[in-house]
Parts: sequence; structure tokens; C-alpha cells
Amino acid sequence: MQATEILETLVGFRSVVGLPNEGIVAWIRGYLESHGIAVTVLPGPEGDRSNIFATIGPKEAPGYILSGHMDVVPAAETGWTSDPFRLRAEAGRLHGRGATDMKGFLAAVLAAVPRLAAKPLREPLHLAFSYDEEAGCRGVPHMIARLPELCTRPIGAIVGEPSGLRAIRAHKGKAAARLTVKGRSGHSSRPDQGLNAIHAVTSVLARAVAEADRLTRGPFEHVFEPPYSSLQIGTVKGGQTVNIIPDTCEAEFEARAISCIDPADLLAPVRQAAEALLTGGFEVEWQELSSYPALSLGPDAPLARLLEKLTGLQPLPAVSYGTEAGLFQRAGIDAIICGPGEIGRAHKPDEFIHVDELLACQAMIERLGENCRA
Repeated sequence: MQATEILETLVGFRSVVGLPNEGIVAWIRGYLESHGIAVTVLPGPEGDRSNIFATIGPKEAPGYILSGHMDVVPAAETGWTSDPFRLRAEAGRLHGRGATDMKGFLAAVLAAVPRLAAKPLREPLHLAFSYDEEAGCRGVPHMIARLPELCTRPIGAIVGEPSGLRAIRAHKGKAAARLTVKGRSGHSSRPDQGLNAIHAVTSVLARAVAEADRLTRGPFEHVFEPPYSSLQIGTVKGGQTVNIIPDTCEAEFEARAISCIDPADLLAPVRQAAEALLTGGFEVEWQELSSYPALSLGPDAPLARLLEKLTGLQPLPAVSYGTEAGLFQRAGIDAIICGPGEIGRAHKPDEFIHVDELLACQAMIERLGENCRA
């Protein structure tokens, strides 16, 4: 199958983050097995979605991981001019949810499989396709934990997030959490008889704003924009109507950290402020929504030099968005970002990838295969 045909098939699966993904998993498994490649399906703890791992070449030798996620964000936003889950070709563009983020990369990898499998490889290529990346990289940690039984420690991982097919060496880490505070309802004329959850949460919000301001003063890592870690309040919800004391308030917080900082640590002062509400009689629940570490690969790392050779472009120092690459690096595997398309097209109506971008990525993967030939 051609890369465009494979992409059409993949886009047709409504593999929205957080939902079952057995359809796309079964199709990819069948495609790989039809080319004589053994596939391991790795169900996650949710029970209704899975990661996929497959190896082309000798799994007892160190090789390279080609990493991508099968899930996509929902397509409920207005502005789509065609069915988001039916690939539409127009003027050299292929439109559809996930076309650039990141089913385009998966299609390029799968289209390269026949050529990769045709000749013996000295160094194997591992296909590691994950679920629920869009929910904060929830699926891939379960696969990374299984790698010691699936293959010899890889040399490196190439994460195919859209980068204009230019390698990227670093990104920030991220942590997100949801706070739920429960007080006691009542009539607004008798505030002395209730516990106003919204009033209580304002102290936590003030602490978050103060922390966000403090972070702007450093430490700094100037490859990033902005060059410091950040923290924001993303959502606040609470109350029913103006004359009822609100008994529940919910807020969500997000932190993004430069590479020398654990992003979860940035939320610790906010959590402390939230837990202080317990002394006032409130119930407090702090739920960690997601967390992944920063990526930081040196300019002289062999993986960076390899990608420069494969693409003909010097790797970029850093980007602002996050990926699964930091999780591979934390597991002791050098990682780098390089994939087709542009991140600016992702999560938007009429998301698209150019046909020539898709084919260029396939060619890069095939060059990687030539580099791994016996």
C-alpha cells in the first residue's frame, strides 16, 4: 500500500483520545503480520485500549525505535469543511483529523515496512505505537516498562511528532492536576451556615498566580520560548446560581518545566495551599492528570548526528510543545523528535499534511533502514 492509502485508512478510525482503540490496533497488527513481522499488542490498565510494539530485524541487537501515537484529539470544533474522519485530497494536501498529528508519521512508517523487511538489518527497527498521548502521554509509559522483555536496550528513539521533518533536541516537561474542593451549600442570605467552596479556592488561585510570577524570574534555559518554567490556571468551575452558597469548586492547573526541573515539583506549592483548606472544614481532592519529563539531547549526541545525516538539516535546539520523547530519555534511551507536517496545523479544523511531506518522511525512514543494513 502507498503511504496515502495507509493514511486514508488510519484517518478512518475514530481513535479519539480516551476511547477504545481496538479497530486501529487490529488493522495495524494485520498489516504488519501480512509482511511477516511479529507484533506484540500491549493492553493498558484501562482494558479497552492498547499499545503496539513490533520489531523488524534482530531483536537481540541494539536498534532504533520509531515512536508515534495512534490517538487523536476530538474533531468537534466548528470550521471543518468535510468529514474529519474521511481523508480528503485537495491541491496536494491531505485533510483529516490526525493527518499531521500524527497519523501521517504512522502512515510513512508503515509504507516503508515492505522495503525495510526486504533485506536483513544489522540494527533492528522497532515500531512503538501508543495510545492516549493526547491526554498527557498516558499510554506509552506502560510500553516503555515492558521494553526489557521486548528487545535489547535501543540505541535511540525517533518520535515522529510534526516538526517539518527537522530533528528537535529538546522540549519542556509538563504536569497537570485537577483540584476539587467541597464545602457546604445553603441560602446566600445565611453565609454563616455554609462553606463557600469558591471563596476557599481563591486562596489557592492566588498562590498559583504568585508562583507563576515567581517562575518568570528564573532559572532560565534560553533554548526555550519563554526561557523559564511556567504555571497557569487553566479552568475554574463552580456554583449553581447567585443565591446559593456554592458547595463545590473545581480548578485545573498546568506547569511546564525547563529540563533541569521536575514539572510536578512546580505544582507542589499549589497543592500545599489546597490541602491547607482541610483545616477550615472543606473536603479537598487533588488529582494528577498527566506528567511527563522534559527532553534534552546534546548537539553532539550520536542520535542528533544521525538525524542530521538522514534529513540534511541541522537539528533545532528546542520547541515549546511536549512529546513522549522525554519518557524514553528518562528510561535511559536517547530520544529526538522528527516527523512530517507542522505542529501549527494540529488540533485545528481541516488539519492537513502535504503529500510530498508524507513521501519525504517515508524516504527518510527508508534511509534509516539502509543505515541499519547488515
